[in-house]
Amino acid sequence: MGRRARCRRLQQQQQQRRPEGTEDGAEGAGKRHDAGWEGGYPEIVKENKLFEHYYQELKIVPEGEWDQFMEALREPLPATLRITGYKSHAKEILHCLKNKYFKELEDLEVDGQKVEVPQPLSWYPEELAWHTNLSRKILRKSPQLEKFHQFLVSETESGNISRQEAVSMIPPLLLNAHPHHKILDMCAAPGSKTTQLIEMLHADMNVPFPEGFVIANDVDNKRCYLLVHQAKRLSSPCIMVVNHDASSIPRLMIDVNGKKEVLFYDRILCDVPCSGDGTMRKNIDVWKKWTTLNSLQLHGLQLRIATRGAEQLVEGGRMVYSTCSLNPIEDEAVIASLLEKSEGALELADVSSELPGLKWMPGLTQWKVMTKDGQWFAEWDEVPHSRHTQIRPTMFPPKDPEKLQAMHLERCLRILPHHQNTGGFFVAVLVKKSSMPWNKRPPKLQGESAKPRDPVQSSPAGPTGEKAVGPSELERKLDTGIGDAEIIQRTEDLENNGNKKDGVCGPPPSKKMKLFGFKEDPFVFIPEDDPLFPPIQKFYALDPSFPRMNLLTRTTEGKKRQLYMVSKELRNVLLNNSERMKGIYTLYPFINSRIITVSLEDVKILLTQENPFLRKLSSETYIQAKDLAKGSVVLKYEPDPTKPDTLQCPIVLCGWRGKASMRTFVPKNERLHYLRMMGLEVLAEKRKEGTAVTDESAATSGPLEDDEVSADQRAEQAASPDATSTGSDSAEGATVPR
Repeated sequence: MGRRARCRRLQQQQQQRRPEGTEDGAEGAGKRHDAGWEGGYPEIVKENKLFEHYYQELKIVPEGEWDQFMEALREPLPATLRITGYKSHAKEILHCLKNKYFKELEDLEVDGQKVEVPQPLSWYPEELAWHTNLSRKILRKSPQLEKFHQFLVSETESGNISRQEAVSMIPPLLLNAHPHHKILDMCAAPGSKTTQLIEMLHADMNVPFPEGFVIANDVDNKRCYLLVHQAKRLSSPCIMVVNHDASSIPRLMIDVNGKKEVLFYDRILCDVPCSGDGTMRKNIDVWKKWTTLNSLQLHGLQLRIATRGAEQLVEGGRMVYSTCSLNPIEDEAVIASLLEKSEGALELADVSSELPGLKWMPGLTQWKVMTKDGQWFAEWDEVPHSRHTQIRPTMFPPKDPEKLQAMHLERCLRILPHHQNTGGFFVAVLVKKSSMPWNKRPPKLQGESAKPRDPVQSSPAGPTGEKAVGPSELERKLDTGIGDAEIIQRTEDLENNGNKKDGVCGPPPSKKMKLFGFKEDPFVFIPEDDPLFPPIQKFYALDPSFPRMNLLTRTTEGKKRQLYMVSKELRNVLLNNSERMKGIYTLYPFINSRIITVSLEDVKILLTQENPFLRKLSSETYIQAKDLAKGSVVLKYEPDPTKPDTLQCPIVLCGWRGKASMRTFVPKNERLHYLRMMGLEVLAEKRKEGTAVTDESAATSGPLEDDEVSADQRAEQAASPDATSTGSDSAEGATVPR
């Protein structure tokens, strides 16, 4: 029986049971319609007495504001969006939003209600983040808003706009990352904060290879692919995704002037797993599931992750700890315990002036612990022995008033939903003053050991070859006082006893068959004398400064169909840690030949027609293309500053010069994005058919005009020097530069 038939039968049975006097069950049906969601599910009641009792007792909300706090929690969360990408592109999208779509929303009414025009977040730099009260229902069902809705959907799919919650934008901003910083994102999936960090690395678009990089980690292999999806659209050579438990993420080694040293990070983002009671406005299931037990169970993991992050932070570096929880057990208790065990190595930074316009409450200095059944404990001494597995001493504030005052817990930031119509959030910024106390033991000098150590055996790897390998086993002994130099020595012993080839990062350690495993190929750096490179160098007239040593393939044998590019800093990391990780890379070629400068009108033709004849393009473009041999080309549009009404950001597209035609290799969503930036709106009904038709009827796609699009030609394209793009190789997540 189908779902609709079951629903009809259920309704008939309910109507038969209704008391007389209710005409056709209309009254009951009306109540059910008003109170329920579509599909007949009962609405979750946004009440939780224990939640209210707990937070009223802890006084996290200022006096007289409790009703506004609860009222805000019961309201839907406003939609927020962040304009992503590098600066010139982001500014063009912002210009389009403000001068086209937002203007069309002015004085607009939907169902008798005035539509509020989206407003910028007052504390986010350069107006690149906005919030709106428009619900999804209104956006989907209002014909007046159809264009705006299409714009949001399409630009989100192409990655130019991120539907990111406002408060989650705060940690990367407070991290204050610069292009030369080495950054670790410990719990990175799904990746919206990671993309913010990558954008910060590329603040200066004139520097294609920043000195810094982002290593984005997540414990969940599947969520790592979400990271790949988020990061790949930025086409950065400075991002690597790894798959580890953040609480025991291994130290990495780098080569510094021929000597191996431990990699310490300049910036670490520690956005830990949490109970998420600050997300009640969007995750309404939290209302009925909330209990203090969630926080009690997560506290230990959160503290371990934060401690591991602090260990890997360079002296003078900055670490941001954040949660989407309001609970001090997950927030101030973790920070206080970390500060206490650091013995002065860490201190809380005063960031009160770093985000002007952001409203926040100072961190708590006193709090109590409550069990799931409502029993309170003010200090550890009160906790009965039977509760010691559930409640730990680190959950309580320090007893010593002087020690507590010196911690400056008031420098933590708690974001309350009713202050700026956001979700709830907690963030603390820590600065490292010296090594953690358990890492201060004077290390042995290399070579002083009485006898050589036996090599450490690798244990079976996880699905991506990144889990539980030999050198990382050493890291677990850090708490017993093993120094960094001893770790370096053991790592070198391991590598010297192995059969590692120069430039070959892998193959991964031998592993047992996994039910849901993935076969991983090695990353292999191209040797200087590899015959693969000279034809590519000649074909594209690559500059002599091209960093060929940073090119990778995924095979040691056979035909190399794809190349990947990393920055020299990530090359260093990968070569010195190949047994510990697998990475995600991007190719960013420097090309001096086969570049065709096209006009804006040419771009429109190339994006709206499948294979236009060369004669359809401008005479300037035709002259550049006519003498080129068949093969890959770069199509470049440069904006004209004397025509401010035209598109003002450069466009670089991959293309193919056929016998008599030209085509572009642009994903559908990017194609729609560029057309939109040029002022051409794609019609919804045609978009579904995959045909680029604009509301100006600028062009339609016609029949294929070139005989090079056969299966044989596609194979030829794949084998050509142009096949250095990474395409949709999601396991590695790298993309072609735009």
